[in-house]
Amino acid sequence: MFELSVKAEFSAAHRLAGYAGPCARCHGHNWEVEVRLRGRDLNGLGMLMDFREIKAAVRSALEELDHGDLNALPAFAAMNPTSENLARYLHARLSAALNSARCWIACVTVRETAGTSASFWSDDHG
Repeated sequence: MFELSVKAEFSAAHRLAGYAGPCARCHGHNWEVEVRLRGRDLNGLGMLMDFREIKAAVRSALEELDHGDLNALPAFAAMNPTSENLARYLHARLSAALNSARCWIACVTVRETAGTSASFWSDDHG
């Protein structure tokens, strides 16, 4: 099994509705996202997937989030934009863009601070 990893960052504001604490107020983070892609078979060049292709898909997914209010996005209209929900959202978005017969998005990890993270993963193409 091979695994590739790409990290990226974006800045955005959010608030957690119903939260009993300061995170209920609008505040911002410099989020870090790590995307891990897995597969068993390499292409003719000896790659699972070109890093440029992965980076382009990650940039595209983060573009709508960057420097925005996450609560204002349709994807978070019915749920809080927590790190957990961001990881799940990005996993689905990147899976739709990058999954193939040879490889799939295995895990997306979101860090809102240096010491905290939330991950969403799958063990196969699902």
